[in-house]
Amino acid sequence: MDDDADDDLASMPLEFTAFCELHRPRYLSYARVWFHDPVRAGQVVDRALRALAGIWSEVLGSPNPTAIAWQILRSTVAACDRPAPGPIAEHRPAPADEDLAILHYVVGLAAPEIADTVGAERASVAGQLRHALQRMPQEW
Repeated sequence: MDDDADDDLASMPLEFTAFCELHRPRYLSYARVWFHDPVRAGQVVDRALRALAGIWSEVLGSPNPTAIAWQILRSTVAACDRPAPGPIAEHRPAPADEDLAILHYVVGLAAPEIADTVGAERASVAGQLRHALQRMPQEW
């Protein structure tokens, strides 16, 4: 994270720091798919982690903190991935199957790692990956 982000998050609990150390590399790999500039990808991930830090105590008390954190990342990526001004273009966040396919086929994570990253059941991730492969192989 950048120096300002480090300062903002320095007072966070150890659980948050550990969460960031575990998930930030995977979040960065995902963001780099959308933002080919590594600096921009890092800024987007840092923005998502700051948003997560702001509600960490509620997230930690939820049944699935990892899934909430993943949704914050996806929302942040979608908000930052706006087309340049010009003709009207709608931005739609990637469907869940596409996210899983990106994490598997582009980032290189196995189904168990993806499940840990997005806060989903491993069997569900494996099934969704099979479904995504059947639906959209020509795009990969």
